[in-house]
Amino acid sequence: MQRAALFRGGDAQMASGDLGELLVPYMPTIRVPKSGDRVFKTECAFSYDSPDSEGGLYVCMNTFLGFGREHIERHYRKTGQCVYLHLKRHLRQKVPGASGGALPKRRNAKLFLDLEISSDLNSDDFEYEDEAKLVIFPDHYEISLPNIEELPALVTIACDALLSAKSPYRKQEPDSWEEELQASKHAKTLVQLDNGVRIPPSGWKCSRCDLRENLWLNLSDGSVLCGKWFFDGSGGNGHAVEHYRDTGYPLAVKLGTITPDGADVYSFDEEEPVLDPHIAKHLAHFGIDMLQMQVTDNGLRDNDLKPRVSEWEVIQEAGVKLKPMYGPGYTGMKNLGNSCYLNAVMQAIFSIPEFQRAYVGNLPRIFDYSPLDPTQDFNTQMAKLGHGLLSGQYSKPPMKSELIEQVMKEEHKPQHNGISPRMFKAFISKGHPEFSSNRQQDAQEFFLHLINLVERNPVGSENPSDVFRFLVEERTQCCQSRKVRYTDRVDYIMQLPVAMEAATNKDELIAYELKRREAEAARRPLPELVRAKIPFSACLQAFSEPSNVEDFWSSALQAKSAGVKTSRFASFPEYLVVQIKKFTFGLDWIPKKLDVSIDMPDFLDITHLRARGLQPGEEELPDIAPPIVIPDDPKDHMTNHFVESLDIDESSVMQLAEMGFPLEACRKAVYYTGNLGAEVAFNWIIAHMEEPDFAEPLVIPAFGEVASSGAAALGAVGLDNQPPEEMVAIIISMGFQRNVAIQALKATNNNLERALEWIFSHPDPEEESDPALDTMDMENNANANILAETGSEGPRIKDGPGRYELFGFISHMGTSTMSGHYVCHLRKEGRWVIYNDLRVCASERPPKDLGYIYFYHRIPS
Repeated sequence: MQRAALFRGGDAQMASGDLGELLVPYMPTIRVPKSGDRVFKTECAFSYDSPDSEGGLYVCMNTFLGFGREHIERHYRKTGQCVYLHLKRHLRQKVPGASGGALPKRRNAKLFLDLEISSDLNSDDFEYEDEAKLVIFPDHYEISLPNIEELPALVTIACDALLSAKSPYRKQEPDSWEEELQASKHAKTLVQLDNGVRIPPSGWKCSRCDLRENLWLNLSDGSVLCGKWFFDGSGGNGHAVEHYRDTGYPLAVKLGTITPDGADVYSFDEEEPVLDPHIAKHLAHFGIDMLQMQVTDNGLRDNDLKPRVSEWEVIQEAGVKLKPMYGPGYTGMKNLGNSCYLNAVMQAIFSIPEFQRAYVGNLPRIFDYSPLDPTQDFNTQMAKLGHGLLSGQYSKPPMKSELIEQVMKEEHKPQHNGISPRMFKAFISKGHPEFSSNRQQDAQEFFLHLINLVERNPVGSENPSDVFRFLVEERTQCCQSRKVRYTDRVDYIMQLPVAMEAATNKDELIAYELKRREAEAARRPLPELVRAKIPFSACLQAFSEPSNVEDFWSSALQAKSAGVKTSRFASFPEYLVVQIKKFTFGLDWIPKKLDVSIDMPDFLDITHLRARGLQPGEEELPDIAPPIVIPDDPKDHMTNHFVESLDIDESSVMQLAEMGFPLEACRKAVYYTGNLGAEVAFNWIIAHMEEPDFAEPLVIPAFGEVASSGAAALGAVGLDNQPPEEMVAIIISMGFQRNVAIQALKATNNNLERALEWIFSHPDPEEESDPALDTMDMENNANANILAETGSEGPRIKDGPGRYELFGFISHMGTSTMSGHYVCHLRKEGRWVIYNDLRVCASERPPKDLGYIYFYHRIPS
């Protein structure tokens, strides 16, 4: 059937008496949405078409996926599903009444589609009208709804349930996160130990390991411990949960999330994020004074006083009439409620040709090879977003007034300006405790999260994230022996410190600070803001200077010593991303943003930061690992010493036991897989079910055997002695090949940090091929649209000259990364353009000195 014939509206209307008989062959494929089913009735899985679009939206009556007119045939061919619910929203001019007023006229008693209503329209003159009908493919038979008398009961129930289903993105609506959180039952009666613990505003470290991120403060005893691993490789070793099991102290707050409005609190006992109505008092117990961050006597917050307003005005170019931009590459993105960080990053990402080619250039192939549920496929959603931003389909200039007047006489056709990235945000943030919330986030952290996902979901022979990757050479020197160690690591962002001491207007800053304090004391208007002016060269110099290494252990001295570290570029990336480290904490725990102006150059040359390696006369530190320190056990040194101190994730044990496996086998599976979760432990069970001691109690080897036998058992997960898949995936995400990751983990008893060092010290690992491993690897990538071709060993880098030109920057307004607003400026077609969520305009005064993240492109030699 030709496409034109397929969509002739009304050509195939059926006689009412034939409806029931017509639907009989398709009844087995029609489902009634159940609780937990996601119904996509507001957005196409492959485009940003909706019921508001000219062709409406087709919702599959079996999968409940939505498709626009351009993509419905693809789903029909792939699945054979024939029955769809077609949804269309019309905007019509009201019919004037006899008295001259407008008389409402609707075919439907109500607006039954869960869509937003434009606030730009005059409700006295226009009204929305929703229409629903069943469409049967391939002949495009249409059955108007409601038609209760003629339709089978199952079909009627299914249609009603689909039309009344809630949006799958309800949790992303503004303020919904706070509504879902409940006050903890422990908050009111929480016991806090009077142990004198005071928490500093920075420099935190887990008290049981060396991790310095994803740290949680226990609100009972003040212990600072790391959280669990997330799916993207970030997180910790689960020491916070371990501490709860040992002590029973139920509440913890995540360090780095404390703001005047509250903090992220988790209840280990209730096993969910909670609200703590007494959080200010609980934090004050450990010297963290949130009350200083509350509203002052004059009604303004300390950090919301007038000088901050100017930052918002300058970055958003307020007060200047900006010309709107339309067409391909000038499409805005709707703010879903604190999602401006995502909007700004994605605008910058899809201004890069490599990402355009990888996703939009491969769009037909990606869509054709997408899984049955394309809403859960990373490459599909990236291609969809890229096409939405670059096609111009959703960025059309307004029609001339006379054309609008002619159209309004019949039916208004709304302009599609901007896209709403709800489906993209829902998928890309799934499983992440921060990005899945409705709170403001750090654009830099989201950028790294996105790159991680790009690495894990190859789209072709070249990974587009390769353009950001570079190697950093770290030179560590023992200050006492003067010996050195050179190591390489992979990075994607150059982080520049703010050299406040190098401000060129110190006298003005001192005078301003005195005037500001006097004005605050006298309740007078604040003086005009004076912003610190920092030379970019000073920030670059601060980056290249040596820094102290905390807890440095010198292999030359076989003891802890003072150490310094310097960083240089072992390779220069194609695109250099520079982050200005503006955010910090004051001594009073108040989050602070360094409000500075840095003269960022349009052209940047960092050739002098090229690494040089071991120099003549330098002596390397011996390759000796620090001794393993076994902490004293406060319990009795009984024969079951290790069993008592053993950490086994009981929740994973119970999940496996509920599947019918013996309890002792489940305990062994969780123990030998290092508490990496029930799924990994399940693989261990499958691999060891036939062993004679499968269901025997867990026996911990003697002290001298723990490291070797435990590591060997951990390596036995899945196929013959293969390292845990999670660790393999983390190393692969850094740009290394799979066989290199496995060899490194095997050689270091599955120690992730040592495995990375092993890789850099073995640039030419032995080739290793395992047919079973290859099979598993293919299965693990079964959902990838196009498998990446294997390249050379080691991380993929695109080295070249260290000379760059600025083409974009992301700016932040507000007092911390957990509040405020992000805006993106990009240089396109010889001019600067500002992307402020849905608003895309030609920039008149790009505030290049106030940016947070800068994007540079290498200048060809």
